[in-house]
Amino acid sequence: MTRAGGDTTGAPRWGGTALLRPGVLAFTGSIGTTDVHAHHAVQILTATTPLTVRDGHGIGHRGTKVVVPADAPHRIEVGAQEGTVVFLEPESVPGRSAHLRAVHSGWTVAPVLTSTRRRTLAAVVDELVEHLAPVLTGDGATPRHPAVDDALRLLPSLVAAGPVSGTDLAAQVGLSVSRLTHLFTDQVGIPLRRYVLWSRLRLAVMRVQAGDDLTGAAHGAGFADSAHLTRTTREMFGLAPSVLSRHVSWDLEAGL
Repeated sequence: MTRAGGDTTGAPRWGGTALLRPGVLAFTGSIGTTDVHAHHAVQILTATTPLTVRDGHGIGHRGTKVVVPADAPHRIEVGAQEGTVVFLEPESVPGRSAHLRAVHSGWTVAPVLTSTRRRTLAAVVDELVEHLAPVLTGDGATPRHPAVDDALRLLPSLVAAGPVSGTDLAAQVGLSVSRLTHLFTDQVGIPLRRYVLWSRLRLAVMRVQAGDDLTGAAHGAGFADSAHLTRTTREMFGLAPSVLSRHVSWDLEAGL
């Protein structure tokens, strides 16, 4: 998924299946090495054999579970033939939880992330999110406000049509913009503006998978141009958009 670098003969290379939903990019398959990079998403890696991730200070973090905090320089020094990687939006509740665990307890004190063997990648992600943010998924979860449900229903078509105005969306669902943004963050688990950005990335992937080049996919997903899409994917995940169409089959989900 991330930029390949330092490959040696016989070393694992990136390839497998990925899932994308607002706030989450997940991958299962073989995990390759990378060059030094940083990305905004929190990265949770688990594998059947130990991985080695080296941080920006040159310290190696080795284990079958490793969490890379948001915006931390690192490189995957030793990959694995079979593993799972989950990128979480750091402004989301589960992403913030994973980030704080890594910062306070170390990169190899990882959240629970079980194997995808005989399980769908979506089920693995759901379990991880429940572990990191049980208030959003457990019995104590607050029922969504009808306006939040309305916003979630409207957003796909609004994102596809162009820029999304929080003020206009709030008016359509009958709330003030401040009330909507507060409810949305509290009940969906990710701020509205970040939800819109992840939705644009999902739409760009859909268009690439449908045959668009990067320029067409970028414009169709509401990015200014392909350079804007490239900057966004590198900043969020440390990967180039070309990875969206190489060596990966995609499962695209509409919501959280």
